[in-house]
Amino acid sequence: MSHPSSPAGTADRSLGQLVASATAEMSALVHDEIALAKAELRQDVKRGAVGSGAFMAAGIVLLFSLPMLSFALAYGIRTWSHWNLAICFVLSFAANVLVALILGLIGMVFFKKAKKGKGPQKVVASAKETAAVIQGVRPHPRPSPDKAAVLVPADAPLAVIGEPSAVARSSA
Repeated sequence: MSHPSSPAGTADRSLGQLVASATAEMSALVHDEIALAKAELRQDVKRGAVGSGAFMAAGIVLLFSLPMLSFALAYGIRTWSHWNLAICFVLSFAANVLVALILGLIGMVFFKKAKKGKGPQKVVASAKETAAVIQGVRPHPRPSPDKAAVLVPADAPLAVIGEPSAVARSSA
């Protein structure tokens, strides 16, 4: 019996061995496609988590930085411009809102990327390709004997040489 990985080895293997080999290969293919689906979904969840983190950061920055940043910014504007202190506080509040909006936009970008993922697209494409390949598989026909290699007795009539003959084959 020749090595199973060689092309000639498939002719020497029994039907049971071929079915077992095909089953093992299909099982490995299914396991690989499931692993790919998990990896794609994990990536989409990670993007969603980053987007959530950016939104939470925007909220935290807006909430905790407003008092300190507002006072510091208002007094800084007052020192630089000598404007009314109320106008300086409004400008510092506007700067804090601008920072929160920028962080919110970053969060939106990551959420859109996570939503755009649409699940395991690579797995679906791979499964469709596998199904197309499997549907196209046909059993290999048995090779017909080479007409030049057929031994014909010398006293056989010429009309029998070119005609195909029925040969009983043993299954053993």
